[in-house]
Amino acid sequence: MGTLALEQEEVSSDTYHVLELKQLENGSKGIPRVISLLALLLERLVQENEKFLENSQIKDVITVFHGLRPPSLSIQQYIERIFKYSYCSPSCFVVSLIYLDRFMQRGNVHLTSLNVHRLLITSVMTAAKFVDDAFFNNAYYAKVGGISTKEMNRLELKLLFGIDFHLNVSLTTFGEYCSRLEMETTGAIQIERLVLACGINDSWSSKEESAKCTSTVAR
Repeated sequence: MGTLALEQEEVSSDTYHVLELKQLENGSKGIPRVISLLALLLERLVQENEKFLENSQIKDVITVFHGLRPPSLSIQQYIERIFKYSYCSPSCFVVSLIYLDRFMQRGNVHLTSLNVHRLLITSVMTAAKFVDDAFFNNAYYAKVGGISTKEMNRLELKLLFGIDFHLNVSLTTFGEYCSRLEMETTGAIQIERLVLACGINDSWSSKEESAKCTSTVAR
């Protein structure tokens, strides 16, 4: 496990305020703004990619992260669900975006509504293990994500090998991604490239969860 010395002085205090990265430490029970901003960014990337695929001759490659149809929960709802039940620090969601970027740049599959949810649960879990001092195991995250533990284990391995186990995040990189998310408040980010991912074919298994975590993922 690794840690990020994310002191407020090292990343703009204004950015911390906008993203509400210190929210948990202040005892607030609300949803930090970073969750909504990450959802906005990913939703826009998905829309751009799906429009590109529809208007081009390029065929998407089916991966281990793909489902047969989009889950019933929106990206916003799914991220909020992960935050609510994982109890991970808000900074994990910034780090998860960094992992997604690293993973996607190495592949040849577009981020779409069929794979974004699986990529999210996997990247957040991986980030929590690396950033936070305490975190839940794969079986718990599988329940949060609406999949089996076996599937969660396989997705984690795919992500780790996809980024060549490059888990370390410098403060400079963390700050750059914070700024990228901060710009979502005004919609100023211009998408400069399509987000990609790689993997193999498979589908989700939707199982009954505990009273606290109900199944949400479509096959």
